[in-house]
Amino acid sequence: QGPGQEPMGTLLSAVSPRQVTLRAGAEFDAHRLNQYTLTLHAACPGEEEVEERLFVQVMAGQVLRCDAPFASAGGDVVRVPADVAPRTPLYVVLPQPLGGLTVSGGCPGFRLRNQDTPLTLTRQGLVLAPAGGFDPSKDTQTFRLEIEVMDRHGHNCSGAVTVEVLPSRRPSVTFLEPQRAVTVPEGTSPLEVVTQVHASGDNVRYAILAPAAPALFTIDEVTGEIRSTRRLEVARAHLLVRAYNALHPADHTTATLNITVQGTDRRAPSCVPAISVSQVPETVSPGSTVVTLRCTKPAGAEGCLRYALEGPPASLSRFRMEGPQLQVNTTLDYDSEAVAAVGFQFTATIVVTVGGQRPRSTRVPVLVTVTPVNEFTPACPNGATFTVLETAAFGSTVGRVAGTDRDYPPDSLEYSLEGGTGPTQPFSIDTRTSTLCCPAGEIRVVGPLNSQRHKSYRLTVRLTDTCNDLDLAKQRSRLCDVAVRLQAVPNQVPVCTPEVQELRITAGLGGRQPVTRLVCQGSPDSATLAYTIAGGNEDGHFRLEGNTLFYLPDDLAEPRTFVLLVEVGGGPSAPRRSTVVALVVHVTPRSTPVPPSTTTQLTTLQKEPLVITQTEVTWHPPAWFVAVLTVSSALLLATLGCMARSLLCR
Repeated sequence: QGPGQEPMGTLLSAVSPRQVTLRAGAEFDAHRLNQYTLTLHAACPGEEEVEERLFVQVMAGQVLRCDAPFASAGGDVVRVPADVAPRTPLYVVLPQPLGGLTVSGGCPGFRLRNQDTPLTLTRQGLVLAPAGGFDPSKDTQTFRLEIEVMDRHGHNCSGAVTVEVLPSRRPSVTFLEPQRAVTVPEGTSPLEVVTQVHASGDNVRYAILAPAAPALFTIDEVTGEIRSTRRLEVARAHLLVRAYNALHPADHTTATLNITVQGTDRRAPSCVPAISVSQVPETVSPGSTVVTLRCTKPAGAEGCLRYALEGPPASLSRFRMEGPQLQVNTTLDYDSEAVAAVGFQFTATIVVTVGGQRPRSTRVPVLVTVTPVNEFTPACPNGATFTVLETAAFGSTVGRVAGTDRDYPPDSLEYSLEGGTGPTQPFSIDTRTSTLCCPAGEIRVVGPLNSQRHKSYRLTVRLTDTCNDLDLAKQRSRLCDVAVRLQAVPNQVPVCTPEVQELRITAGLGGRQPVTRLVCQGSPDSATLAYTIAGGNEDGHFRLEGNTLFYLPDDLAEPRTFVLLVEVGGGPSAPRRSTVVALVVHVTPRSTPVPPSTTTQLTTLQKEPLVITQTEVTWHPPAWFVAVLTVSSALLLATLGCMARSLLCR
């Protein structure tokens, strides 16, 4: 017995002279007390009492424990409603420590001691509701499960859980009309709704019980709609329909339907036309008549002819019946999204009925097509002003003119430039009309630009609408002013070809001798180029006159090489831009003096040819432009052909 502990006799009990067992419910704790001393007394009749000691050592180790109240004497209690779904988890056993549960001897870590229960215990310790659910018609039901838990070390613990099934509070499935008689006319089409049953409750589904293989009718298990499976003839049918809870099939009820297929008088009103196909412009005023029916009732029929309109909501809101006349009820705006959504066509059915208790009717299909009318004039964009560099290349885009048109299809415009393209108007505009009638115009440069001559250009662009009227000749147009401003580019650095020259000359006698002529080009708007010898002419052997370099002969005894630097400037404008040309001149003196003679030798100096460059402005369109123009023309012709064919078909 350890200090502060209960006597060992309360933990252990002797059941035989040689066996000592642990009392039920007792637990060891090695951290609090790790050794017990037992004093045992034994005596035989007629002999002295013998006293012996038994030492019990408690070793520390991991012990599997089950949580309270599961491990208590009464066990845990869980309450669930009777309408809980099948195989719903109701309880989970959580031993401490978690993990380490193993299969021992082919049995899982969780074992159900009593098998007389509809509940299921999984290998993960989950207690599940029965596969068929609980019976909601019974009162409170009680199920007790005794569960044993074992880990991989052979440690185990046990407990119990009691599941109390409470009566369901949900409403039971009930038919509002347990019996009903239904009459349908002869000739009802297949899959047409004959009637519909309805039952109250949760998760209600429907099924036909009798006949087992229905030949005339079928039922939608969700909505309860009963439809015909074929065209009905005169007959009588009795259907037994079941309504049940999909989660609890035991909750169900039935209803009886008596369906009578009644014969009809096949004589119905006769109408002309039998089918109406008409076409009206979008500007037709409300109250206008689209079609007038001429109907006659059969001989012997009682009552007057009655006319009604059936069809989609879009048609019923735009048309109405005034006696035998189909009239426009509201405006038919071809340019609205609602009319475009139905393809500019409205369908409906005129039902002509005659008779009293047994009415007969005739149905006249109606198709009304709305045609476009060109109502609006194109509108010019606000502030159509563009700026382009005067050095813009041929074909460069200046800007895009985005006109608008309210007719459908929206903004279907063609663009043209008044006055055409020429030296005074070096621009063009792209029509770019596609097959979808969605044009877009871009202004492009097609000629040279010079800000010194023209600071800006004022263009007149004509906007012409297309595809907005059934008559293609009815087009509207508007002239729009477009301003194009030229942005000047500063003077460019002169360019000389070549920039380095190596020349050889033979010094002659007499006056100056031409050496070379410099070929340089500056910006188009710059003044005349200025040429100056910047270096290498310290002795004054060379002189520049314009762009021509001259050699001034002197008494040169030996060959000599001169390196001249010529500066070519763009004129007196500020800032002044210039370039430098390097000239390497090899001068060779005459080796043989000319002897005095009375015969005069005429020497003809070969003149350097003068090259005159003349620039002529021509337009050679690139290959892509020719390809785009060809494809656009082909698409335009295809569009016109399709439209003409569509009009002829209509």
